[in-house]
Amino acid sequence: MTTPGHPKIELHVHLEGAIRPATLLEIARRNGQPLPADTVDGLAALYEFTDFGHFIEVWLLTTNCLRTAADFRQVVVDYAGEAAGFGAVYVEGIFSPCERVQRGIDWDELFTGYTDGAAEAFERHGVTVRLTPDLYRGVDVHIAEECARIAVRYQDRGVVGLGIGGPEAGFSIGPYRKAFEIARDGGLGVVPHGGETAGPDSLREVLTLHPDRIRHGVRAVEDRALLAEIVDRGLVLDVCPTSNLRLGVASTVDDHPLPALRAAGVLCTVNTDDPAMFDTDLGREYELAAAMGVSAEDAYLAGLAGALCDSRTRARLTELPDAGPLVGS
Repeated sequence: MTTPGHPKIELHVHLEGAIRPATLLEIARRNGQPLPADTVDGLAALYEFTDFGHFIEVWLLTTNCLRTAADFRQVVVDYAGEAAGFGAVYVEGIFSPCERVQRGIDWDELFTGYTDGAAEAFERHGVTVRLTPDLYRGVDVHIAEECARIAVRYQDRGVVGLGIGGPEAGFSIGPYRKAFEIARDGGLGVVPHGGETAGPDSLREVLTLHPDRIRHGVRAVEDRALLAEIVDRGLVLDVCPTSNLRLGVASTVDDHPLPALRAAGVLCTVNTDDPAMFDTDLGREYELAAAMGVSAEDAYLAGLAGALCDSRTRARLTELPDAGPLVGS
């Protein structure tokens, strides 16, 4: 295991994709939910993704074994413990409620489980976990808007933002503007995925939401004007190096956009995305980032700038030993 070293902030981890194979098998068995593989090695083989579409297919096949509040709570607590081992002090965890609700899970079962998990994660591991539920491109608009309303209702229990993921190509975010208005009017941040599997046009549409941060965004390097706009707006990008390599966004480390983003002045956080599915962890991601010229301190400062936390939490994170001065202070 990589030593913790400098404290770390992670702003982009899909909690369903952070469940290690042995635990996923355990959850599936206790819920009587079959998986496409019944061994750790079988799941590892399943995670050899050919492209983003294949990843989504496998993600749906595996994560739908999560059924109860206890499952959702466990997912948060387990990942907080893992991340703490690498020095994480603050995590914004993503979860995808719409898919579960469409398969019969109650909204409150989901949100109670995840928010209870966030509270327990701090008690057991000392990691502050905040939550940012994700819509997905293509979901029914009414479900998306209901998700936004529920997310606002759980704001006092650790929900801090609303995002959207899924395939970018062919799926406009236009139908979901009202959902994001509901979220923002209710005090939540807006943190959409964009500029991962599609290029500058996708990012330009994302920018019309006036996001607080962009998840991925690495393909901004393909358009100088777009890159300059991101810098001018002070938008933080959540960069997930191994994810980008596994899904073909970058073919090799040498081709990864992270150095170009940093050279342009973009603040970039370092994240695992779906660590169990991509066979990675927070320590490995920081090692990759360091090889591309982004230090742990750089990533931490970007995390401080991009986090959706309240002012009290931000002040505490700023005062941590070795955390350095807050950007813009």
